[in-house]
Amino acid sequence: MARRSDHSREQIQQMALDAARDIVARDGYTGLSARKVAKTIGYTVGTLYLVFANLDELVMRANAQTLDALYETMLATKARCKNARACIMALGRAYIRFASENTHLWGMIYEHPLPDRDAIPDWYRERVARNLALVEDTLQPLAKNTSAQELAVAARALWGGVHGICILALTNKLDVVGAASVPALVESLIDNYLKGLTANRQR
Repeated sequence: MARRSDHSREQIQQMALDAARDIVARDGYTGLSARKVAKTIGYTVGTLYLVFANLDELVMRANAQTLDALYETMLATKARCKNARACIMALGRAYIRFASENTHLWGMIYEHPLPDRDAIPDWYRERVARNLALVEDTLQPLAKNTSAQELAVAARALWGGVHGICILALTNKLDVVGAASVPALVESLIDNYLKGLTANRQR
């Protein structure tokens, strides 16, 4: 490792983020602490808090990187689709796969309590909004006669259901033994939701 004086503020930030993500990927969110991060990168906790306001900011920035990775995964999935219905199904499968392959990092997004709504940084809001906007954009051709507000609600309702199945499964609180697999449950949810959505549009 280079001497401490060889690292800029930005380098220390990135080192800390990399260390935090490695710790969480290995030990889960409950295994993360400022002391562990500082020890991993060879700095003191005091130095860590010179580049981050507190542990909350470090966690939120690590979560932002996970949201970025999720967005890129879903964007690449959407680029391979040929029609809206198939695309929504593919996005659901991609979401399940991403969560399964990055369980602890994905889980930290939801385990870490956010500050009061007004205190959530814009850069974090933008990451969340971008992922939801991708779902809205994919859903839009199937809901052409709905308003922007109705489309936003539909996208959030649908994705809330997908997320619910996912989080119950990955926390071992969803019994799928003898029933359907998690992808099959997600596909059933999406299929039935889209049938209802398109039926309402046709009326």
